[in-house]
Amino acid sequence: MAKIFFVLGKSCSGKDTIFKKLKEDRELNLNTVTGYTTRPMREGEINGVEYFFVNNEELEALKNQGKVIECRDYNTVYGVWSYFTVDDGQINLEKGNYLYIGTLESYEQMVRYYGKEVVVPIYVEVETGERLTRAVNRERQQENPKYTELCRRFLADETDFSEEKLAQAGITAEERYENQELSDCLKNIAARKI
Repeated sequence: MAKIFFVLGKSCSGKDTIFKKLKEDRELNLNTVTGYTTRPMREGEINGVEYFFVNNEELEALKNQGKVIECRDYNTVYGVWSYFTVDDGQINLEKGNYLYIGTLESYEQMVRYYGKEVVVPIYVEVETGERLTRAVNRERQQENPKYTELCRRFLADETDFSEEKLAQAGITAEERYENQELSDCLKNIAARKI
């Protein structure tokens, strides 16, 4: 049975980098799914690569068509940003395994939609102080750094990925990967899951 390998973790845990490296690994031969968002595109992002960037009217139209698998809304200092997955034909489990990236909430909704036997979590972890340092360094590289949003998101992640919520989602110790050294983390993921 084909699987959806679901990469998740707090902001600046390295999950985006891990996702890209797993995606590039030709031996793993993983199909990818691109999520959707209403948030503004960041510098260096490409529509249809990191996300499909849409407006609120487009999101509502997709909901009305019954195509939204899961949707999460975040009340940011810049307004409400939605992140969601659309049943748009990207996922066809007859074509092999998939790689997806999202939050704990989106993971749980994908499990409800496809089943626990299909959706396999890859939870990426980094020590809190290191994660904060990475977040500040990344934001400094932006033309207009948004430090207030960085702080909101950092604190929200502490709640959203609490140990209690991870346990409720059924994420076990074997599904958690420490990302201090990227190459070691990638080897551990490939060896255990894929």
